[in-house]
Amino acid sequence: MGNEQSAEQLYLELLKKAILFEIWIEHERNFPSSDNYVFNPVPEKRETGSDWPPIAHSMIGRERMNHLHQCLESVIRENVPGDFIETGVWRGGSCIFMRGFLKAHRITDRTVWVADSFEGLPLPDPNYPVDQGGVWHMYDFLRVSLETVIDNFKRYSLLDDQVSFLKGWFKDTLPKAPIQKIALARLDGDMYSSTWDSLSNLYDKISLGGYIIIDDYILPCCASAVHDFRNQFGIDDAIIKIGKEPCSAAYWRKTKERSKAVLKPHTV
Repeated sequence: MGNEQSAEQLYLELLKKAILFEIWIEHERNFPSSDNYVFNPVPEKRETGSDWPPIAHSMIGRERMNHLHQCLESVIRENVPGDFIETGVWRGGSCIFMRGFLKAHRITDRTVWVADSFEGLPLPDPNYPVDQGGVWHMYDFLRVSLETVIDNFKRYSLLDDQVSFLKGWFKDTLPKAPIQKIALARLDGDMYSSTWDSLSNLYDKISLGGYIIIDDYILPCCASAVHDFRNQFGIDDAIIKIGKEPCSAAYWRKTKERSKAVLKPHTV
């Protein structure tokens, strides 16, 4: 009886399985797919988040979803103030889990912010040389409309006034977003520009003890933005990789405010 799970734990575990489509993953193989290796829905790839799911509402996989859950638990246990935000949400699965977590724990004073263009990724900005040659904007698979994400929240009965949507490019929406404090920021923008825009506009709002999760840390353009930002502002909190090698994501916890240097991304 000592290992018996609470109703809240059982709900959140089932929510993860539904969002990741783990229970029915074999049925995803019936969907037409390209020869690209990422369209290969098998349990091993879904564990590490290394496939692009035909049906599932998240592509982050079990390892990163479990890590997100652990971070949320830590925020509540340690009373880190602030809301939750994801920049780059695809079908909304991670944000849906965040909202489900709040509901399971009967928390009513935090908001989940859902930030995305809802039109796919932007064209590479010529001002950011690291992004040149990027092709993410060409993938229709990565374009998920706001209406679709809203409908996905409704499917879980998790759409309410504790969910707020920020539609548009991060450089336009994040500077004026009415967010006061952030306890957890999950950045999933792939590109240098998107990562820089997220960090530069959100970092000062992240509470001490808050989490910064970089979903695409494995991508050189994303990692470059992270290191440029950290180096410029004297951020030396340890970066910790998530999951088994090769890890695609990483995170750190904010232990001090950044220096007040002038923001200078690496541009041409």
